[in-house]
Amino acid sequence: MKVSKFGGTSVATGNQIEKLTKIITDDPARRIVVVSAPGKREDDDVKVTDMLIDLGEKCLRGEATETAIEQSVERYRSIARELGIEGAIAEEIEADLQTRVAYNPADEGIFMDQIKAAGEDNNAKLIAAHFNHQGINARYMNPRDAGLLVEGEAGNAHVMAEAYEELEKIRDYDEILIFPGFFGYKPDGQLVTFPRGGSDITGAIVAAGVNAELYENFTDVDSVCVANPKVIDNPEPIHHMTYREMRELSYAGFTVFHDVALIPAFRHGIPVSVKNTNHPEGEGTLITAERSEKHRKYPITGIAADEGFSIIYVHKYLMNREVGFGRRLLEMVEDEGISYEHLPSGIDDSSVILRTAELSLDSENHLLTRIQTELGVDDAYIEHGFAMIMLVGEWMDETVGIAARATGAIADAGINLEMINQGSSEVSLAFAVKERNCDETVKAIYNEFYAKQLYE
Repeated sequence: MKVSKFGGTSVATGNQIEKLTKIITDDPARRIVVVSAPGKREDDDVKVTDMLIDLGEKCLRGEATETAIEQSVERYRSIARELGIEGAIAEEIEADLQTRVAYNPADEGIFMDQIKAAGEDNNAKLIAAHFNHQGINARYMNPRDAGLLVEGEAGNAHVMAEAYEELEKIRDYDEILIFPGFFGYKPDGQLVTFPRGGSDITGAIVAAGVNAELYENFTDVDSVCVANPKVIDNPEPIHHMTYREMRELSYAGFTVFHDVALIPAFRHGIPVSVKNTNHPEGEGTLITAERSEKHRKYPITGIAADEGFSIIYVHKYLMNREVGFGRRLLEMVEDEGISYEHLPSGIDDSSVILRTAELSLDSENHLLTRIQTELGVDDAYIEHGFAMIMLVGEWMDETVGIAARATGAIADAGINLEMINQGSSEVSLAFAVKERNCDETVKAIYNEFYAKQLYE
């Protein structure tokens, strides 16, 4: 059995859903289809999820919602029209939205979860209706009926361990199951959505629950690439990578998956395949626990970059001899509700790298005051506007000179390094540079390790 998830662009139009239909019917092993809400049809289009967020916010402000509901329904109606099933399904979707906007708004987070989940939920119903219209034996599968049990607050659901046992039962259905992504249900029946990458998370959970032989993730790219195609022209594709490499790259800025999205599949040893809905015959990218030597063409698997970081610089003479100094420093960061990303340090100096979005002017000032007064430091200050560049590869630790070549390439490009941090696993190597130098740093590193093609 294979679980196949289709992203927003893959279900944005009737034509795209026809492609989805062919992909599923071409392989009898594809028994469960996880779908996103309709995405953009072109660059200046609006995603259905964004339309629903606007609808929900109008509800909370007490504004009229008739136009917003009609706009959302029309997106589905246009898809149904293209598929030749306009009529009952559009009426069902409109009735569903009317029910959702009437939901109790006392808890704004839970109310917005109800509204946002309509995107995936109604798209699954529409696609199931299309399959049946085509004579394909298919069934819409509600996550509650399937047993996708979650816990956590609104917008941040986490799968419960017992969900996997419940989901195993849906292997026995004869029909192709069309399963909406992005949300699950608490044991008391309360709907809660997953965080970023919600439909990917659903797909990974379902694949793990049914013990699928493969979790396929269909999107709008042929494969995962070594670097961002918006920065590097025609970057090398990655045809095989490990779970650990994918997670490191996702966390560091790769946009293919959110860093937690595939964890359920990884933990259950389910291989993941990334494919293009518009080019399903392509090789794509396979993600597994390990990969063989035959895939060892380059010492670096991928280069990720992310902006929006700040660095807290702390200097105190002989801080390394002061027991508990680092712990107390991080406790102060924790007290402000901030998580840190990296903690490079030396004998007299320590730096805490964190995301700028987690700081406010008040928390910044309060944090610096506490560091200066409670730790008795010689100097402490914060600088903003940094980007983190991450090099990831399972075989980096077996290749001499990775850091030297990378820093040499960065220096040759005239870029100043603000920080270097080697992960303890030696799978990743991170650099901090000013945001204005982010793209040029990625280009310099890519050219050094890929354009020169020294590792054949």
